Amino acid sequence: MASEAIGSTTPLPALAHPHVTRSPWTRRRRVFSKIANKVLFYLLVVVIMIYTIFPFYWAIVSSLTPSSRLFDTPAHYWPTTIDWSHYQFVLQNNDFLKALLNSTIVSFATVALALLFGTMAAYAMGRLKFRGRTFTLYLILSMTMFPQIAILGSLFKMVRGDWFLSTPNLYNTRWALIITYLTFTLPFTVWVLTNFFKAMPGELEEAALVDGATPFQAFYRVLLPLALPGLVTTGLLAFIAAWSEFLYALTFTQNYRARTVQVAIAQFSGNTQFELPFANRMAAAVVVTVPLIVLVLIFQRKILAGLTAGAVKG
Repeated sequence: MASEAIGSTTPLPALAHPHVTRSPWTRRRRVFSKIANKVLFYLLVVVIMIYTIFPFYWAIVSSLTPSSRLFDTPAHYWPTTIDWSHYQFVLQNNDFLKALLNSTIVSFATVALALLFGTMAAYAMGRLKFRGRTFTLYLILSMTMFPQIAILGSLFKMVRGDWFLSTPNLYNTRWALIITYLTFTLPFTVWVLTNFFKAMPGELEEAALVDGATPFQAFYRVLLPLALPGLVTTGLLAFIAAWSEFLYALTFTQNYRARTVQVAIAQFSGNTQFELPFANRMAAAVVVTVPLIVLVLIFQRKILAGLTAGAVKG
């Protein structure tokens, strides 16, 4: 009996975890911390919205305010009298309408060429393996690091045909703007779309090649449709950059045969030598900005998909 008592093991009762009680002050502090975080978050959102929306709102208010009351103090953040004469001036200005047409043609042509050459280059950079691929990709990226003013002189000689190649004089033509706009839209397009093609699974391309497709057929029949969100996002950003460009349009054009809308707005003149046509410029700025807002609203789902698709592989 003694040996049995010694050899037997009696299970010890499990120790119960002590119940941790929080004081009312601790609970109130946690609730207060959650409320404070939410308040700070929404306050930050409101500040960002005001910072981004207020300039456009002020442009609308200024374009609807009579010229005689534009510089009243204190400023009126809501027009007391709505004046549509500034929009009437802008929409009846033949030079502005010609410039608007030039901007539309140049921007769409620039985006089309950037996507045409950029998608093929991005496919080669993202899917094909060759020596010097990484160096070439970073060389393309480095082209976007130079400010426009740094290459303005050499571009002017190229546009005038005064360089080592025998090229036609493109000065004061739309082609001069289209070609020079590609200096900043094409590298951007190649760099962004390369990440999209890299993120696509290789099994898709391999399956197409096994079925007898050529590499080019696998590119435009299989991979290119999958890259549509990236094409829309990149094309829209390139369009905004081309639409808003000012320096090249001012340098490589002489009259409204090829002059774009940004230069046309800057050259608005007042009724007198010392009058600043601020309201007319604000009305023109609103007219120019509305197409960009419409494009973003139309393609907002594609833009959102394009901004996230390239970051997730597969």
